[in-house]
Amino acid sequence: MSPTMFTLSSMFLLGVSGLVMHRIHLLSALLCLEGMMLALFLLLSLWTKQLETTSYYPLPMFMLTFSACEASTGLALMVATTRTHGTDHLKNLNLLQC
Repeated sequence: MSPTMFTLSSMFLLGVSGLVMHRIHLLSALLCLEGMMLALFLLLSLWTKQLETTSYYPLPMFMLTFSACEASTGLALMVATTRTHGTDHLKNLNLLQC
């Protein structure tokens, strides 16, 4: 495994571990998700560059588009929960209540 692939794979795993261990604030969870999406985008970009086929070139742009949509949706949900609950602590959110 090349050092670049190892670095990006460890970046993704650090994002997963941060998401699992630090679930106090919604903002920290969103930042971990963005780090994971950035690692996946870079890994996908390197993979398409190594294959050198033109059919895989749009894949990183689709991934970047989906990560931007995910970020905007996450921030909108964070603003909505902060307005209704007064905080972004994940402990205070209960999915069973309206």
